[in-house]
Amino acid sequence: MEAVQPLSEYELERGKPMPSKVHSFIQTRLATKLSNRYEDSYDFFTELSLELSTGKSVPDVCIYSKMEIDMLHDEVRVKESPLGVIEILSPRQILNDIVERASQYFDAGVKSFWVVIPTFKTIYVFRDANHYTTFADEDTLQDDALNITLPLTEIFPA
Repeated sequence: MEAVQPLSEYELERGKPMPSKVHSFIQTRLATKLSNRYEDSYDFFTELSLELSTGKSVPDVCIYSKMEIDMLHDEVRVKESPLGVIEILSPRQILNDIVERASQYFDAGVKSFWVVIPTFKTIYVFRDANHYTTFADEDTLQDDALNITLPLTEIFPA
């Protein structure tokens, strides 16, 4: 059995293990497909450093209402809560670590929290820290809090 390696400085900053090839693929697909479908309503940010009232985090994807982007005045840590957060399970990550973030996000004002399990082609959409709906395989994800629908066949390869 392979020994568990300590987190690198990069991983410590992100608060989670380094993403894998599949993780990166799914993250890119989600951000691209969502942006293409909902660019008139939302902005989608990947690996955005958040400094919320409940703590720091770096979600895989953040969903915000459309906003002005000021190229001259960048933000290293964003303090405004996103409407939605998407976390994708990495191979070295513990599912419980992600699920425990649900309370942190909802307490900070997030309206929807998705947990993506690439191995099982499954997405859990949390409506609060304790209640979620599961979407898998060929389902069409429905997020009522954000009024988003997304066929999972567009995210997970056959």
